Amino acid sequence: MPGVGGLVLLGLLLNFHTGWSVPKLLPDLSTERPGSPSLADPLLDYDRLDEEMGGGGNGTHGAVGCGLCEPDLCPETRGCRAGLVLDACGCCMECANLEGQACDPGDRSVYYGLCGTGLRCQADPRPAGGGGGGGEEDEEEEEEEEEVCVCEDQEPVCGSDGLTYMNVCQFREAAFSKPQLRTRGRGPCKTVPIIKVPPQSQVNGTGSSLVFLCEVFAFPMALVEWRKEGRDVILPGDDPHISVQSRGGPLKFELSSWLQIEGAGPEDSGTYRCIARNNLGSVSASAVLGVLRTEELSSYLANRVSEAEQLPHATDYDLDFY
Repeated sequence: MPGVGGLVLLGLLLNFHTGWSVPKLLPDLSTERPGSPSLADPLLDYDRLDEEMGGGGNGTHGAVGCGLCEPDLCPETRGCRAGLVLDACGCCMECANLEGQACDPGDRSVYYGLCGTGLRCQADPRPAGGGGGGGEEDEEEEEEEEEVCVCEDQEPVCGSDGLTYMNVCQFREAAFSKPQLRTRGRGPCKTVPIIKVPPQSQVNGTGSSLVFLCEVFAFPMALVEWRKEGRDVILPGDDPHISVQSRGGPLKFELSSWLQIEGAGPEDSGTYRCIARNNLGSVSASAVLGVLRTEELSSYLANRVSEAEQLPHATDYDLDFY
């Protein structure tokens, strides 16, 4: 039966040809290089593979998008008040971070960026906000304390505009927008005292404890005194229920002074004046104190509430939403 034998032979040839050609369409997993990841491996470390391929698998963008460095394609930088630094790829220049901005320690930009000229990246020197708590929570907060750019030279500088810059970094930043700005020398500008926070007028009831605050900037440092109009005496004088305290701060070359009245009575009502002076001149600011008896205070507060109710109320169109 030659016809049947021929068909059997043809089938064997087709089967042999098909079995030979199909595997060439698939990857040869038997010849993988030692140590190379297997596509069939269920424990494949995709993060490591992504990092090896230049994807930045560690969560930072230091290597993301970094290919061949072509300086001609770098974006133009403008308005960089703290100078220029290399970007995360180490190829193009970008604006450096200013004083007080978050930063990356070291010499490589990873997330926040690098500090500019004359600045270093360190823990924020400003006092931490808030209080209370304690224990492990506070320790964790300290460990996660954000690092910011801090000026390496903290000596104040006097500008040709008559303003005192608390460090040379602040001066450089101002000079960027004022090309004509020059320094008159190291140290603050000599100036007549400036009252930065004047005392505020207030009304309260008898027996209350009241405080007036006056913050002054001056170089040379100012002497601050308190007086009450109608009395030719520097407070507290010999009055046992009035006290005055002064101390430096909150900033350099500033002085804060408090006038405190304990157990105030109607006779303490009047105008109080904070006077600051140095060898260049003097300046003053005043505030009015009203001490009312119980019935007077109730009437006063009722009138204030009535006045507030008569004020026009804001409509929905007057409100800003953010």
